[in-house]
Amino acid sequence: MKFHIVSDSSCDLGREEMARLGVTMVSFYAAIGDEVYYREEQDISTHQFYQMMADRPGVFPKTSMPTMDDYLEAFRPPAAAGTPILCICLNSRFSGSYQSALNAAEELKEEFPQVEIQVLDSTLATVLQGLFVEEAAELRDRGLTLEEAVEALRPLPATGRIFFTTNDLEYLRHGGRIGRAAAATGTLLKVKPLIGYKDAELISDGIAQGRKKSLVKVRELFFRYLQREEIQLQDYRLATGFGLDREEHQAFAQAVYDGLLERGQDRPDIKHPYQIGVTIGVHTGPGPIGVGLLRRATVT
Repeated sequence: MKFHIVSDSSCDLGREEMARLGVTMVSFYAAIGDEVYYREEQDISTHQFYQMMADRPGVFPKTSMPTMDDYLEAFRPPAAAGTPILCICLNSRFSGSYQSALNAAEELKEEFPQVEIQVLDSTLATVLQGLFVEEAAELRDRGLTLEEAVEALRPLPATGRIFFTTNDLEYLRHGGRIGRAAAATGTLLKVKPLIGYKDAELISDGIAQGRKKSLVKVRELFFRYLQREEIQLQDYRLATGFGLDREEHQAFAQAVYDGLLERGQDRPDIKHPYQIGVTIGVHTGPGPIGVGLLRRATVT
């Protein structure tokens, strides 16, 4: 390998997929109802944590960012082997993970003065960060150097877009995303939020009446976006993601694929669904579900 990749667990690829890609995972920490913090995807699986949330409604989980020492532990083996390092972090507006990685990189240079390391604020989150990491791994496997890969990756975050919904407004209220009155009104009316991600920020894409209609609306927003932007999916990576309910996701993803075929797009090559991790799940509750895409790199 021309370089080694490290990413925090908020990329939502999961432990097994990151290992398959040859990417070192640095875990966020999560706790629910007490001060016992679990390392995401190491001490506890994403599914187990979501089940704890579902079993304890009204008890809101907390997360804590990786420490400098967590990153140093991930950086030292490739540095000792003389392998350049690319570290990809969660949007720095959402977390201090990026700063922890920068601090670790500076400390690493004291131990290994010749180390070549690049720490990127992906400006992305959840499945978009995961798609970004997957694209970085493909560039690495194609033999690009660290500098060449970083240059190819830099334009991609601006092309990322997510369309999703969630089932419980109380988590959004607790996280400060919506007010108490709006959450109470939405719950009373059984309204579900439609949420987007673009330009490094969460945005409102509207509301829908009930869960089933919200899932239909998410797909409609996605299809309209593809048409409006004249997107050809062969130039993009696409992912669908979910929280706790895998069966609901399977039906949602199949409807996405069927809709793409009806609109003249080829079925995307998706090797695995994303289980949206607890770093984002603490704000959405156990019911997030949606679809996202990110442009592939252009290498000359």
